Amino acid sequence: MTSTFDLAIIGAGIVGLAMAYTAIQSGTPGHRIAVIDKDHRCVGASIRNFGFITVSGQRAGDTWRRAMHSREVWARVAPLAGIPIVHRGLWVLGRRPLAQPVLHAFCQTDMGAQCELVSADEAGLRAPWLRTEGASCALYSPHELRVESRQALPQLARWLEQVHGVQFSWGQEVLGVAHTSGRSSVTTSMQTIHAERVILCPGTELNGIAKPYLDAHFAQHPKGNTVHLTRLQMLRVRPEKPLMLGSAVMADLSLVRYHGYADLPQARALRTQLAQEEAQSMADGIHLIAVQSEDGSLVVGDSHHDALTPEPFAFEAVDQLILRHLDETLNLGPVHVQERWTGVYPTGATTPGGAGTDCLIVQPDDHTRVVFVTSGTGASTAFGIAADLFTNW
Repeated sequence: MTSTFDLAIIGAGIVGLAMAYTAIQSGTPGHRIAVIDKDHRCVGASIRNFGFITVSGQRAGDTWRRAMHSREVWARVAPLAGIPIVHRGLWVLGRRPLAQPVLHAFCQTDMGAQCELVSADEAGLRAPWLRTEGASCALYSPHELRVESRQALPQLARWLEQVHGVQFSWGQEVLGVAHTSGRSSVTTSMQTIHAERVILCPGTELNGIAKPYLDAHFAQHPKGNTVHLTRLQMLRVRPEKPLMLGSAVMADLSLVRYHGYADLPQARALRTQLAQEEAQSMADGIHLIAVQSEDGSLVVGDSHHDALTPEPFAFEAVDQLILRHLDETLNLGPVHVQERWTGVYPTGATTPGGAGTDCLIVQPDDHTRVVFVTSGTGASTAFGIAADLFTNW
C-alpha cells in the first residue's frame, strides 16, 4: 500500500505527537500528516515517567524557554483532548541550610521571577504534607503541571486522529527513508509512505533508522561526545493514610541535578555536602520527585545509571534509597509499593564546543529532521522543541 502526505513523523512518543500537533497549528488547511510507530501503542519512555511538566529547575536558555512554551500548550490542549491535569505547582523543600543560598540565587534569576522562597514554617502551613521540621526553607513554583502519562499519551494520539485527521500507523517498523526528486519515501514493514517532509523522533532507538544521521552528526564532534542511554527506576506507592499533595515535591538532591539550580555557583557547597552525606544516592543518580495520581497513589523516583545498552534489571537497594528520601521529605507514614518499573532515555549529547544541551536536532537535508531529547525532559519541552523546529524549517 502506498499513501502520500505532506509530513511523515516516525515515532509516536511525546516528541512525535508534539510535532504532529505543531504541524497542524502551523500548516495550511488540508495539511496531511502521518505518524508511524513500531509498537501497537505508546509503551516507551514517554509513559515511563512522572507525567510532570517541569519548568523551574530546567537548564537556563533554550530548555527553560521551551519548557515554558510547552507548559502553556499542555494547559491549552489537555482539556480539549480530555486529559485531566491532576495537580499544579511544585514545592522544593530545602532540608539543609546550604540549600537556602541555592534557592535564593535561583529566585534572583529570570527563571525564578514568579517563584516564592518561604521559610520552613510557612511552607509547613501551606503544604502540611511536607516534613519541614529541621528544614531551612522551601521554594514554591506555580508553573508545573502533572498529567498521568500512561493515559495522557494515548488520549493525545486519539484526539489528533479523531479531531485533526492525523493518520496513525501502529505496529509498523520503519525499514528505510529515501529521497528522490524532492520527495521522501518512508518504507515500513507493511507500506510505503510518500511525504514532502519527514521527521524522525526515534526516542531510545539509537541503533535504528536514525543511526546514520547520528553517526554523521557526531563525526564533527570531539571524541566521546556521543549519545548513550540512561536507565532509571521508579515506583508507585500508596500511603496507608490518605492525603492530597496538591503539588509535586522535590528536595535537596534535585538542586545538584537539575541544571537551573545545579549550574549556580551557590550549588557547589551543597554538592560537596551531599557527596559526603549521601554518597550512595549521588552515585546512583538519585534525586527525589514525588507526584500524585487521581486515585491518591504517588509516583516516586528516580535514579540514573548510564550505559550504551542498559540492563533491564532494577536494584532493590536503589528503590529503598528512593523510599528513604520520600519518607524524609513527606509526612506520609507507612506506604505500600504497588508498582516498580525501569525506563530509559537518551542522554549525553553535547554541542561542538562541548557545552551541554538537552535536545539534538539534526538537519541532514532540506526534507528531513531528526529530533532527540537528550535529557529526559521530553514531556516538559517537546512542544517548545516542535515550535522551534517549524519556525526554522
